[in-house]
Amino acid sequence: MNKIYTRNGDDGFTGLLGRGRIPKYDLRPEVLGTLDEASAVLGVARSTCKSDQLIPLVLEIQKDLYHMMAEVSAAGDNAEKFRVIDHNKVNWIEERIDELSQQVSLPKGFILPGDTLSGAFFSLSRAVIRRAERLVARLVHDEKLSNKEILRYLNRLSSMCFIFEIVENNAGGKSDMRLAKE
Repeated sequence: MNKIYTRNGDDGFTGLLGRGRIPKYDLRPEVLGTLDEASAVLGVARSTCKSDQLIPLVLEIQKDLYHMMAEVSAAGDNAEKFRVIDHNKVNWIEERIDELSQQVSLPKGFILPGDTLSGAFFSLSRAVIRRAERLVARLVHDEKLSNKEILRYLNRLSSMCFIFEIVENNAGGKSDMRLAKE
């Protein structure tokens, strides 16, 4: 039987794709964990979706997040081998946001999460993705990640999750969402 644990991380270090090991408290594993968390929360949101049109979009995004994790975990020049996120992926997200925005009425203020379960999970996804974006910005600014399209993608993805929340709230019969200013 194959074991799922390796014991390689018992010393508090983790390997990069390619060469080298870094401490588990390094920024790179923090980014990887946050991207993984974003995918997991998106999975929960997807599993509770009422709108069938969102499911394939969320699946595509989850795959993109795994591609990001591969590139972020690659050492130095090795990262190019794993590059999938580019300006075309950012454009894809922007086009989906524009399409979905035409289908819903945007609220006149900040909405409070929780009008529907799936909407609340998309709101949580947005918050986790914003954290991932902040961490990736640090990698980019510290010149530890050269692909700035990952940063742009995450920025758009948080907006997309906001639209997903509204779509799901509408699908759940909650078009009058609670606003923070009420």
